[in-house]
Amino acid sequence: MQRVLIAQEKAMRSRITQLGAGAALMLVLLGVVACSRSPEVSAAPKPPAVTVVAATPRTVPVYGDYVGQTEAVRTVEVRARVEGFVERQAVPDGADVKAGDVLFVIDPRPFEAALRQAQANVARDTAQLRQAEAALVQREADVQQAQANLTRDLAQLENARTQEQRYRTLLQRELIAREQYDQLRTNMTALEATVQADRAAVENARAALGAARATIENARAVIRAGEAAVDTARIELGYTTIRSPLDGRMGRAEVRVGSLVGRSDSTLLATVSTLDPMYVNFSVSEREALSVWRQLPAADTPRITITLPDDTVYPHAGRLDFVDRAVDPRTGTLALRARFPNPERLLRPGQYARLRVLLAESEALVVPQAAVQESQGSASLFVVGPDQTVQARAVRTGPRLGPLWVVEEGVKAGEHVVVKGLQQVRAGMRVEATVEPLPPAPGS
Repeated sequence: MQRVLIAQEKAMRSRITQLGAGAALMLVLLGVVACSRSPEVSAAPKPPAVTVVAATPRTVPVYGDYVGQTEAVRTVEVRARVEGFVERQAVPDGADVKAGDVLFVIDPRPFEAALRQAQANVARDTAQLRQAEAALVQREADVQQAQANLTRDLAQLENARTQEQRYRTLLQRELIAREQYDQLRTNMTALEATVQADRAAVENARAALGAARATIENARAVIRAGEAAVDTARIELGYTTIRSPLDGRMGRAEVRVGSLVGRSDSTLLATVSTLDPMYVNFSVSEREALSVWRQLPAADTPRITITLPDDTVYPHAGRLDFVDRAVDPRTGTLALRARFPNPERLLRPGQYARLRVLLAESEALVVPQAAVQESQGSASLFVVGPDQTVQARAVRTGPRLGPLWVVEEGVKAGEHVVVKGLQQVRAGMRVEATVEPLPPAPGS
């Protein structure tokens, strides 16, 4: 380069003698400009500045993702229990109801008439019972009177027999006339017949008393049957007012006002379901079943979250509520059920939702998500070595944790990955790296 400059200077001096002073000056300036454009004279460019973060081991949660379907904790089909015409629907379709709220009214007039008839029958049978009880008192008196007559006549008969023996002795001694003895014996025979009649009267009175008692028992049985009929009529009258069996929401009414219900079966009127809390049913594979039922029942805090169909995260976490007794041999899955609070009524029975179940926690290497570049199903990042040289690494990623990403292969703990300035770096080039701390994971 120096030789070229010397040759150019000699040529310029020879030309100066031939040209004017202005032309010579112009040539000198052109030579200086030419020399300033030489690459050996210009300064080398600075390495690009990037921001790096060290790949760090962290305790990360291990989740299981499943698809579940919501189910009401309690669902009751409200049905007509008596036959009649629907007179009124007390609440609109889809209304929130409390236990005991009136939902439907069936025409109660036939049942009110049946109740009055049953009550009248009981009153009539009660009057007949009173008559039977009065007859029983009379029969008891008859028995007592017959018994008294028998006792009196037995005493007279005994006296007559004593006299007959004495008079017979006197007759044998010829101390009295036979006519007198015969008259006394006839009187004794008459008394014996009277006693026999008294005994028959006592038996008849006792039989009448037994019949009176049977009549009373029968009357009391009739009254009990009548009272049962009254209870039945009263219950059926109560069935004409259909009330909600629980707190929840009533679905669409299955009948309309004026419809005849309960004629051949218990007609479905509507369905009422509870909304808070709500079940979510899901299944796990046989391999994951052990992890699920070992971890969840012992958890002190809810460990199940769900994502709604619009991809929003449900604000309340749930708990495992039920584990089926056996694995289904046809599918190799185990049925589970989670219980979620539902105060805002966001969940409705029959919805599908994506569940995320926290199964365990393990150590894993994490990097910021900003360091990972994805392309056609693969992931890569830039690592800055100790000599400030950039290396491109293909990595295998795991789950995401907020701003962090688990890296399962491709990076070692402590290596620095580029998070800012990715557009200006290439593999093999040197950079000026600024180290930043790893951003915190969610919940830490």
